[in-house]
Amino acid sequence: MNPRDADADRFAGEALAKGEPTGWFEPLYAAATAGAAIVPWDLEVPHALLPEWAQGVDGSGRSALVIGCGYGRDAEFIDSLGFRTTAFDISETAIRDARQRHPDSDVEYVIADLLDPPAEWVGGFDLVLESITVQSMPLSLRTEATEQVAAMVAPGGELLVISGIRAEGAEIDGPPWPLSPSEIDAFATGGLRPKRIERLPLPNDPELLSWRASFTR
Repeated sequence: MNPRDADADRFAGEALAKGEPTGWFEPLYAAATAGAAIVPWDLEVPHALLPEWAQGVDGSGRSALVIGCGYGRDAEFIDSLGFRTTAFDISETAIRDARQRHPDSDVEYVIADLLDPPAEWVGGFDLVLESITVQSMPLSLRTEATEQVAAMVAPGGELLVISGIRAEGAEIDGPPWPLSPSEIDAFATGGLRPKRIERLPLPNDPELLSWRASFTR
């Protein structure tokens, strides 16, 4: 186990034992703010697979939604491309800290639950970025979470999914629970069509492959 994952594993295990599969995010962020835990995805830069995807992308006049934004690194990157960006997380502490870390940001940071999002978000965004959030949820929630993500893409819009890779049918102790090929394909729902599905090496760890998949409506 990567030492950076230890706190996430501990809080997730406690929440799952209580039957609260998404109940570990707020305690993890709160403990991290208090200096008592590490959020493993707290990085100084956006996800490594975003910059290449973004080459030539102009978000001017278009809207974007960042799923499970955490401290906002990806959201700030998407905003820098010109998108009118909304970013949300289920953790109140994460959203508060994101606002504090980016005090001059144009991003609208919102507390929300992917499994019960605001009704007005359905079909509301020209770009939806789902980066390693669905994989942080147990397999029992995968179908519901996937359908909610897909539902937020506007007609003519695009969904970009970034995730770790799990072999089809493989059992794994999480979090995270990376996505299998069929789970990536499942984002093609509600009128979404696959545009490009790639298995790519991370620039800082070429032996580790991740999904970068785009879908359009």
